[in-house]
Amino acid sequence: MKSILRCLVFLGLVSVMVSPVLATNGDNLIAIGPISRAMGGVGIAAPQDAISAVFSNPAAMSFSPYCPGSEFNFAGTLFMPHVEAKVTVGGMSISDDSHGKVYAIPAIGISVPITNTFPLWRFGLAAYGVSGLGVDYRNSDIDNPAFFDFGPMGKFPLVAADFTQLQIMKFAPTVAYQPNENLSLGLGVHINYANLDIKNGSSFNYALGVQLGAIYKFNDMVTLGATYTSPQKVDYKNVSDLDSDGTDDDLKLEQPQEAGLGLALNLIPGKLLVEGDVKWLNWQNADGYSDFDWGNQWVFAIGAQFKPIKKIALRIGYNYSKNPLKVHDNFNGAETVSVQGKMMPRYYYETFRIIGFPAIVQHHLTMGVGYEFSNKFALHAGYMHAFKESIKENGTAPDGMTPATLESGLSEDSLEFGLTLKF
Repeated sequence: MKSILRCLVFLGLVSVMVSPVLATNGDNLIAIGPISRAMGGVGIAAPQDAISAVFSNPAAMSFSPYCPGSEFNFAGTLFMPHVEAKVTVGGMSISDDSHGKVYAIPAIGISVPITNTFPLWRFGLAAYGVSGLGVDYRNSDIDNPAFFDFGPMGKFPLVAADFTQLQIMKFAPTVAYQPNENLSLGLGVHINYANLDIKNGSSFNYALGVQLGAIYKFNDMVTLGATYTSPQKVDYKNVSDLDSDGTDDDLKLEQPQEAGLGLALNLIPGKLLVEGDVKWLNWQNADGYSDFDWGNQWVFAIGAQFKPIKKIALRIGYNYSKNPLKVHDNFNGAETVSVQGKMMPRYYYETFRIIGFPAIVQHHLTMGVGYEFSNKFALHAGYMHAFKESIKENGTAPDGMTPATLESGLSEDSLEFGLTLKF
């Protein structure tokens, strides 16, 4: 156990040093681990391993396939976003692709029993990269700090954010309480370690939150799950000169409160499992995201696992979440917008939203496979594709007169792998 805990800490430190990712439900990954990700991100009602139980619903640790034993998971994701931007000012178009190509995201988790008779208690612990967002247009045509020349007023850049990097690493100790064969309740404490860099050096800070969960097993075929996660706010210091007064400003970003429901149907016990999840993400009331006019998201996920033989599991899934960025057509670039008490020029406010943080993908298709080498050891692999989405706004440049158009496009691919050890 001590070696596993040391490994958790080590993987946590590695995760926060990983390059930024472009996440898929807003700035969140659709799921953690190759099993849940291969099934479209489901897991509120019947996660199939310890790491996705800790992530999706801590109460589910009591009804997972490894019960009444213990399980350790290691997982990794190779995330490949494909990001592009185009800025057109007065008929002149500047476009480029973001330089970031492949990012590694590790995750690790464990679930162990505390008691062996009712009421049952279980403990879980996981560390994983859960959220991220960013682009890198440095040393490209978009990275032009003197594009606008306003004479005595000086020269100004083409965009406000040609490099952005948001990383959030989560440590989550959890407990599950099962008073009887049908009901389980869970509690997770979320400790976020977050980093934000807007081409001004990294700003690190912490946030604390909780996750509540419940599972009710009606019978061997039907399970219902529910979960709630509190908001978690981070205050980043001196990240960017939002109001162009020559002084770097702080920025608060709050991971939103979330609520979710899940239904699992074990249609052919031991062979065919179908799960569906619905989640609500409250970006509209989250500091930072609300300032940049993100709307709330409903996430719909469905996944299936089929075992043609005991040792092999085939998985497929689909995940949909509407783009949270609102379009501000016909914006006046000469106006100002209040961002946490700082008056930000409207043109740069819009480039910050559309070019710097294009969290716009909506449709995800996933698949994967697992193989049990023994009752104690299994390997898993998966693939996700997020179909390309684009966003476009029309308005004016900082002078309020010259026509300007802002465009971003994003698609994503990822490869997942993981191993399971039962003991």
